Amino acid sequence: MSNDRDLEEIRKRKMAQMQQQAAQQQMSEHQHQTIEQQKYLIMRKILDQEGRQRLENIKMVKPQFAEQITMQLIQLYRSGQLRGSIPLPDTAFKKLLEQIAQTEKKKDYKIKNL
Repeated sequence: MSNDRDLEEIRKRKMAQMQQQAAQQQMSEHQHQTIEQQKYLIMRKILDQEGRQRLENIKMVKPQFAEQITMQLIQLYRSGQLRGSIPLPDTAFKKLLEQIAQTEKKKDYKIKNL
């Protein structure tokens, strides 16, 4: 009988632990969804329809680069550096993308033989 009680205690503890992990995961997912929703709303303010479509196309090909662009645009928006041109026209967004892409290019190092 003692073994049955011990097993039942272990089951209860394991079940409580699993429920706690599920609750934490659900909370984490909720926070992630909230953050994504906030980014989406800010991007609707920053970019016009064409720019948002361009960003979605980039996201399909290079998700990490698209996330980096999104975060940089949000930083520029929050710091007030995009005031004059909100929503950003597609041509201005293209220029910004070119600037970001140029800074992201890796430098080539040439090793000279002596």
